[in-house]
Amino acid sequence: MNGITTWMEKYLVPVAARIGSQKHLVALRDSFIGMLPLTLAGAFAVMISAIIGTFPQSVQQLVIGGPKFIDISTNHPEQLWTLVNVPVLKQLNAIAGFMNTGTLAIIGLLFAFSFGHNLAKAYKVNELAGGLLGVATLFAGLPDFNGQITAALGTSKAGLAAATKVTTLLSNSGFAAWKPLFAAGQLDAGAYFTVMIMVAISVIVYAKLMLADITIKMPDSVPPAVSKAFLAIIPTIAGLFVASVIYYIFQLATNHPLIYLIGKYIAQPFQVMSQNIISVLIATLFVSVLWFFGIHGPNVLSPALDGIWGPLGLDNQAVYHKIGLFGVQNLLDKGALSKATAVGGNYINLWVRGSWDAFAWFGGSGGTITLVLAILIFSKRKDYKMVGRLGLAPGIFNINEPILFGLPIVLNPIFLIPFVVAPLVAVVVAYAATAMHLVTPVVMQVPWVTPPIMNAFLATGMDWRAIILAIINLAITFVIWAPFVLAANKLEETEID
Repeated sequence: MNGITTWMEKYLVPVAARIGSQKHLVALRDSFIGMLPLTLAGAFAVMISAIIGTFPQSVQQLVIGGPKFIDISTNHPEQLWTLVNVPVLKQLNAIAGFMNTGTLAIIGLLFAFSFGHNLAKAYKVNELAGGLLGVATLFAGLPDFNGQITAALGTSKAGLAAATKVTTLLSNSGFAAWKPLFAAGQLDAGAYFTVMIMVAISVIVYAKLMLADITIKMPDSVPPAVSKAFLAIIPTIAGLFVASVIYYIFQLATNHPLIYLIGKYIAQPFQVMSQNIISVLIATLFVSVLWFFGIHGPNVLSPALDGIWGPLGLDNQAVYHKIGLFGVQNLLDKGALSKATAVGGNYINLWVRGSWDAFAWFGGSGGTITLVLAILIFSKRKDYKMVGRLGLAPGIFNINEPILFGLPIVLNPIFLIPFVVAPLVAVVVAYAATAMHLVTPVVMQVPWVTPPIMNAFLATGMDWRAIILAIINLAITFVIWAPFVLAANKLEETEID
């Protein structure tokens, strides 16, 4: 055990520390964190719609054996309870729709500003200009109406001929005004990878020129706000120009907008791999190992957790908002787990960012709320019991730093094995249950401070079976932690202090 710990301290920890302090990745992490209020506002809107439109159906299924699935291609309102036409609730549902449009429907646009702002901050240049440049860079690459048609029909000779025919017919029908419009559908979470690549390029060019002092300097008599704006002119033009050149080259070479190419050849492969249990387990393992050495695992791995699994969660949420719990279950029943197997253009992802919080990280990384319970029940050590009592209340809300550093778990070889193994086992059980359609995948983003069990229930669109799965995983992690708490009783405090 000491040999493994020493090896990791020598080779793994320095690499993780460098990754955790790398300014581009820090900017990416801070961008996701900065968007959290708006993301949760969108999730709150979806929750309102779910309570009004879906929850009564879930109760019907549980209580009186109502229909488990509905065909998402048809509408059978007479079969299911609904509250969407009840006065006040009807208006509340409509308001939730507006909230969703202003948050999750344009989350990619919000991310473009957040990332541009934080990247400029990392380079210590004008942050507002960086955020605005990020937005401009994303919009510069959005396909127009003709680009959308071409992308849909393909670049073959027949496809191009069909695209020309469609645009001609629309123009002759008086729809020519639509041709320059942006593809608003590309402003959601699907834009994340484009933002991470293209906004990074444009803002870095901007920042480098600013730092090189290639700017327009105004006399001292000019107001500071005006002078600051003029300083950013040349770097901003250069950053946006470079991004536009890249967009143009790829458009010219492939006849496809770059945002589609990034989605198909970069984002999609990563997202496909993310649904493999091995990828999920690797991410889970690294979070625990990094925390063991005192490095905030979820923060260091935020570019992967939030950049890959995060958009998948937003995709699930969008589908859930559109077709409800029964529609999601119907997708699973039909095997619609990818774009290739989509039903009615909809598909669902088995594992997303919120899946860890719902089914594995009870009380925080490592499932430490069960450790606290095991300590309060089995521990005979006064120091452990004191830390356990202090860590119980924060642990209920998934804050486990008092346990990680107070017990401690960090660099404590006694608890390394359960801290790593418990979440891995929980992930395997939850993934298997989801893959076998025993529980609905996570389809809603809920605040990470939501207590265990309730988190799983809300995150799965109020699927009552998620409560059972969460309780089972809590019991499993408790059983894994308990023997190590008992073993710690046999050690003197001075041996591990």
